[in-house]
Amino acid sequence: MTAGVGGSTADKELAGLRPHGATPAPLGREACEARLDRARELMTELGADAMLVTAGASLRYFTGLPWGATERLVGVVVPRHGPPTMICPAFELGSLQAGLAIEAGVALWEEDESPFLLAAGLLDGAGVLALDPGAPFFVFDGLRQAAPSLQIVSAARVIDGCRMIKSDEELARLQYAKTLTLQVQRAAAAMLAPGVSATAVRQFIDAAHRTLGADNGSYFCAVQFGAATAYPHGVPGEQILAEGDLVLIDTGCQIQGYHSDITRTYVFGEPTAEHRRIWNIEHEAQAAAFAAARPGVTCESIDRAARVVLERYGLGPGYRLPGLPHRTGHGIGLSIHEPAYLVAGDKTLLAPGMCFSNEPMIVMPDAFGIRLEDHFYVTADGAAWFTPPSDSIDAPFA
Repeated sequence: MTAGVGGSTADKELAGLRPHGATPAPLGREACEARLDRARELMTELGADAMLVTAGASLRYFTGLPWGATERLVGVVVPRHGPPTMICPAFELGSLQAGLAIEAGVALWEEDESPFLLAAGLLDGAGVLALDPGAPFFVFDGLRQAAPSLQIVSAARVIDGCRMIKSDEELARLQYAKTLTLQVQRAAAAMLAPGVSATAVRQFIDAAHRTLGADNGSYFCAVQFGAATAYPHGVPGEQILAEGDLVLIDTGCQIQGYHSDITRTYVFGEPTAEHRRIWNIEHEAQAAAFAAARPGVTCESIDRAARVVLERYGLGPGYRLPGLPHRTGHGIGLSIHEPAYLVAGDKTLLAPGMCFSNEPMIVMPDAFGIRLEDHFYVTADGAAWFTPPSDSIDAPFA
């Protein structure tokens, strides 16, 4: 028996998992250089002389370096003209060199030195710096003190302008990750049994992601039973599965940093008439959002298409309950949530290569919730699913 994951059925499901093909090769120098060239074009439009990208998903996007943000400044200075320069603590040089995919200068700082004075020196002559919008405030504040005459603006137009549009290579990695997680979702449904705990299901899902070659198992995993499904991100405490419980599983993984994020909702046993009614409305709303997606329409119009369906059935309106309390979807790539967003007020125009979740969850307060989440990418004349949506509450895996 696999410890903590539900016994022989779980063991059998894990043993039956097989990768669905060779993992795509890592993106290398050529891809990063093309991204930096595009960033320089957008910096010119913004009027920025240089850009500073700090540790996190955007640093990985432009340099290939997977580096999490800490209190120590690690980043890359990208001038509008000329080669980039990495900023890094001196003792981390070996780790930086092992992960870097581009040719770049390196500026090192010791623990008793100010990295912001170092950065200011690299920016000498720059009047306008575009700063990574994900940078911590202490980075902004440190730069402001080190270079008082420097005008610091947001690099969101540059970074989002690059990252929102996925290349074919990026789409392939997203496709691989999402296909993998759908396989895990199917296996998780098969291992369920009366009395199994939500913790055991999460442990199974993590083991399944690892078995199939995800970067580090499950990037996240939410398992909710019964009334807990009425809370979009669950409630504290253990849950035990019983016959007739609604099951909501929302999970994802990473492949070379690119994310999956898929939700399935179904009943362990026989659905009630109300389960079936709300599930069918949710399915219709998800389909309506997908049908509305095409180049040139606004993000908020996709959200509106889903809500029109819900309001037709007396749900909402807007964000009122019973109904849809959150946005219909989010961008996805190297970050699990990234611009643009399918929500009222986001007037970003869809363009080929953009990728979104589609998850217009319906919450019935104090009773249950239904969320179906699949992702799509925008094509030249519409949209395409990464994973096939559920067919019905009785057949959640197409």
